[in-house]
Amino acid sequence: MELRAELLKSIWYAFTSLDVEKSGKVSKSQLKVLSHNLYTALNIPHDPVALEDHFRDDDDGPVSNQGYMPYLNKFILDKVVEGTFDKENVDVFCWTLCAKKNYRPKDGVGVLLDKDAFHLWCIFNFLSEDKYPLILAPEEVEYLLKKICLAMSVELSCVDMEDFISQEPVQLSGITVWAFLDFVNTGRLTRGVENDSVTMAIDKVYQEIVGNIIKEGYLWKKGHLRRNWNERWFSLRPSTLHYYVSEDRKECKGCIELDHNCCVEVLPEKEGKRCMFCVKTLTKTYEMSAPDTKQRQEWTTAIQTAIRLCVEGKNSLHKDLKLRRRKLREERERRRTTKEEELQRLCLLQGEKESKLAELELLQEAQRHSQAALLQEEQKRRQKHEELQRTLQDQLQQAEEERDNMQAEMALKDAETDRQKKRIRELEEMQVRLEEALHQEIRARQNEEAYRLAQASLLVEEEEKMKVLLALQEEQEQYILKTQREKQELRQEMVTKSQALEEAQHQLEKVRANRHRMDQDIATAQRKLRQASTSVKHWNVQMNRLMHPIGPGERRLSLGGSGVPVVHGPSLRDPSLRLYHQRSEGEREKERENEQENIEEKECEERVSIIGREERRLSHASNGDMDCA
Repeated sequence: MELRAELLKSIWYAFTSLDVEKSGKVSKSQLKVLSHNLYTALNIPHDPVALEDHFRDDDDGPVSNQGYMPYLNKFILDKVVEGTFDKENVDVFCWTLCAKKNYRPKDGVGVLLDKDAFHLWCIFNFLSEDKYPLILAPEEVEYLLKKICLAMSVELSCVDMEDFISQEPVQLSGITVWAFLDFVNTGRLTRGVENDSVTMAIDKVYQEIVGNIIKEGYLWKKGHLRRNWNERWFSLRPSTLHYYVSEDRKECKGCIELDHNCCVEVLPEKEGKRCMFCVKTLTKTYEMSAPDTKQRQEWTTAIQTAIRLCVEGKNSLHKDLKLRRRKLREERERRRTTKEEELQRLCLLQGEKESKLAELELLQEAQRHSQAALLQEEQKRRQKHEELQRTLQDQLQQAEEERDNMQAEMALKDAETDRQKKRIRELEEMQVRLEEALHQEIRARQNEEAYRLAQASLLVEEEEKMKVLLALQEEQEQYILKTQREKQELRQEMVTKSQALEEAQHQLEKVRANRHRMDQDIATAQRKLRQASTSVKHWNVQMNRLMHPIGPGERRLSLGGSGVPVVHGPSLRDPSLRLYHQRSEGEREKERENEQENIEEKECEERVSIIGREERRLSHASNGDMDCA
């Protein structure tokens, strides 16, 4: 029934927007289009046959609101299934129809964006009563404007509010949504506030009232499998507690179903987490951590409220609050009516008192006249005959009796007058007590408003401190990460240098081994060199001896054909000369071997010097690496 009532409010705006002539009737072709779009928005199967039968062209004239209601109830609203459609789509369709005709900001420019005006229209429909035309009570308007100003962190101007509510059309017929939007578009409430702040405040109030969100915010939640802590965006509704990855609510990580079996408990600090609490269900226990103690108290209270609403069978917190405010308004109206009736009765009593006093004066005047008449009669009776005197005495006795009766009646009247005076005093005392109670209520309201403003300022100050604390925490985490990276780089550099040192030591061992082998090779070469030098000396002696051989005869000089003397030496056929030549060839072979050995010795010495330099270089490099390490 509640869903049907909310849908009827939006559809009523769409129907009245199609009534261009304001006659209370809409053409059938427009109603066909309206019904077709409602079928689509409400996700209902289309029934074109029933639509054509109900709006046949042979009928005369347009259709009124009462004439359209049977079709709307039977073929559309009775087929609506909650949860199969998005109500916001229906609201957007109806807003599009009615805004073109009724929503006209001054000079075409207003403080509100189209989206903000749509959200305010939805909130207005939610808070309005189920009476048509839809209007909003001044108390509800003040409540809505206070929530918007509280979301913007500004103070509601009571002067502007009283000026708006005290207007004659508002007092006579109530506040319509278009008058409300025009008032907000004047900018009286948003002086010095940016448009983004206004949009965020209206969206927050829309999500809270229409979206049925009791509370939202970030909390730390402990996982069930990995048992680690993750920061999640929680959204609390009367029967569920959803948690998402971030506040855009795109990726839902889970849902906690709330019922009469659930409860909330505060937990002590552990695992480095503070301000902890848990939500217990029949199957699981969800552990969470709030940023501070105040947030934990707000969350636990909000979850307990959601569980209470679920137990009471209520699906909306603000519907419950709206009913309570309505009862308070009705109670105040009854008190005001009772007070007016008491004042009217008091005026009637005062009138009756005045009339009775006038009657009493008339009776006293009549008594004086009767006494004068009695005196005259008494004088006449004295003048009359004695017989008449007895009659006069009888009459006097009767007059005395009447006088006694009159006095008794006057005593009764005096007693009644005293009772009336006592009643008037009681009424006056009651009026004084009522005025005192009214003044006390006004002072209590003023104190409550002051407390609310102080609480809002404290919340703002606490949010700023939390932002500074979060910034310091992020800076500390970045410094820790930087220190860890530098430590890791130093460790890698130490490992690299140790590896280089080990490799240099290994190469040094190889060089030392090569040097040892080269020392052995040098010793062998030196030994061979000594042997070769000894052999060379021996052959040099032999060669010097053979260079001056002892021949069998002296040399003779002879002239050749050219006149040049010819020295005839010994012939090669001489065995001594042949031995000389053989020995010369052997010496030459030895000399060549000695030269080869000298070359090899020089190469060995150069190799040894190179190895020594390399060893010294490696030793210096290893010493440098050790210094760096």
